[in-house]
Amino acid sequence: MNDGGARWAHLEGAGWQQELAAGVRIELPLLLGVVPFGLVYGVLGLQAGLPAWAVIAMSSVLFGGSSQVVFAQLWGAQVPAAVIGATVGVVNLRHVLYSASVAQFLSELSWRWKLLLAYLLTDEAYVAAIGRLSFGPAGAMRHWFLFGTGFTLWFGWQLATVAGVLIGATIPAAWALDFSIALTFIALLVPALRRRSEFVAAAVAASVALLAQGMPHKLWIMAAALAGMLAGMACRRYDGSPAA
Repeated sequence: MNDGGARWAHLEGAGWQQELAAGVRIELPLLLGVVPFGLVYGVLGLQAGLPAWAVIAMSSVLFGGSSQVVFAQLWGAQVPAAVIGATVGVVNLRHVLYSASVAQFLSELSWRWKLLLAYLLTDEAYVAAIGRLSFGPAGAMRHWFLFGTGFTLWFGWQLATVAGVLIGATIPAAWALDFSIALTFIALLVPALRRRSEFVAAAVAASVALLAQGMPHKLWIMAAALAGMLAGMACRRYDGSPAA
């Protein structure tokens, strides 16, 4: 991902209002994938036996779409609590990588800002903001761009969750909204793959996920995530030249 910064030139010297508005604008199109995702989560949470208030509250407390879906599925399958906690933890490990990626651009912020942005830093918010942080003009207000992407996603996710709880069960099964989960993450992942190690990590994780479907307690999720991370780390030495 290298646009030379031309895409972000208009934010040179921008104030917080301009940065915030730009973050909101770039995040809005991604809500097209987030809304059906939230509807599916709301339905899955209720089907798993969680009360409506807990399904909605989890979107604010946990605020991680994929981990919330995994939690609901494992809870409904009456998987042991230790396995649920470990699986959700592994699924959310990617947020540590996101944090490490943006830390260098936000090091001068107060701890209050860092806590807020850490809470809002999820998949779609990161993908939308990393280009501006990495290649856009440096500035004291650019954290407002990340806040704009993160808050827009957070607000949309809360509304989608509530909608899933209230009307999700009335949506025809033929619409197959649950497939939007896979499509959303594919749409986020593919444009972000740039290095050889990233392609290898994605390929290995996908292969293990398919081959390990028979594992009990949905442990294929942990197996695929760990295999992908290890494969990516092992191949980092080959990142010197661009991937074909």
